[in-house]
Amino acid sequence: MKKVLFFVALAFGGSAFAQEPAQEVGKCYKRCVTPDVFQNQDVTVQTKPAYKILKVVPATYETQTERVLVKEASKKLRVIPAVWGTKTVSYTKSVTGASLKVIPATFSNGSQTVEVKPESARWEMSSVPPSECDSADPNDCRYMCYKAIPAEYRTVATKELASDARVESTPGGQTTGTYTVRIVTTPAKVEEVPVPEEYSTIKKTVLVKDAYTTDETIPAVYTTVSKQVLVTKGGTSLKEVDCKLTTYNALPINWNSGSATLTAAAKAIIDQHLMKALNDNPGSKMEIASHTDSKGAKASNQALSERRAKAVADYLIAKGVNPSRLVANGYGETRLKNKCRDGVSCTAAQHAVNRRTEFRIINN
Repeated sequence: MKKVLFFVALAFGGSAFAQEPAQEVGKCYKRCVTPDVFQNQDVTVQTKPAYKILKVVPATYETQTERVLVKEASKKLRVIPAVWGTKTVSYTKSVTGASLKVIPATFSNGSQTVEVKPESARWEMSSVPPSECDSADPNDCRYMCYKAIPAEYRTVATKELASDARVESTPGGQTTGTYTVRIVTTPAKVEEVPVPEEYSTIKKTVLVKDAYTTDETIPAVYTTVSKQVLVTKGGTSLKEVDCKLTTYNALPINWNSGSATLTAAAKAIIDQHLMKALNDNPGSKMEIASHTDSKGAKASNQALSERRAKAVADYLIAKGVNPSRLVANGYGETRLKNKCRDGVSCTAAQHAVNRRTEFRIINN
């Protein structure tokens, strides 16, 4: 086997190995692209944040009595009538009005110019577009001119006041008479009489303590998620491999009949053999191969061997080995180590030779 591996290494081409350490006769090497090495790591994730529960505590009240003013103090007024007398008063009995003569207004002709439309301006678009227009549509570019529009005027004929209308007045006359007037000799007066205030007793509900809220903090909820963390970046390398590991090595596990469950003793054997080989060869892959004897149905033996190989791989993954480094194969009764096939008489010891689990380091 050592010679075969050496010749295979030469078959890859001498120039490919020129940059790597020189190989020694009698040793085994593996030229491969080592995968990235990952490690399982638990991460705590907050699935629900902490929050508060608010509770309302109602307001509290009490009944109180109070003496209140229901009618304010005031004053009552008492009227004392006035005392009257008489006097004679002269007055204009009749008046003759003035005689008025109206002289009409006179006018002269005139005119007035009115601005009927003020001066303004507007934008006008040119009919020819600029030569430097970037658009394919000529309507997108135009010269715009802001042009003035002159004011418009209108002359209106008018009449102008020459002399305004006026009145010539001739004064009139008047006659007089007398009448008797009752007059106040003693004015009326008002006396103020005090009116006292009035009170009453009422009941009222007053606020002792206003409504308020209390809060209770509900803690956050977390869950643990397993993720893979890159430990070693893979790459292309030429590594020396224990020659014994390149061939199938026995994993001395005593499986219970028909079972694929690992016992405590089996787990200790895996820790001793497989974990050590994986740790000594970082970046390498390992095949776990499980076999059965020829007793029983072939399909049942194949399924049993696959479950046993998977049980070993699952245990290694649970120990932190990256799944990409493991290949679990069940071969059933297809790789018997002796003649004990169907129809061949064999002893129990001969059949036991075929019931085995093996491992080996494989190329990537």
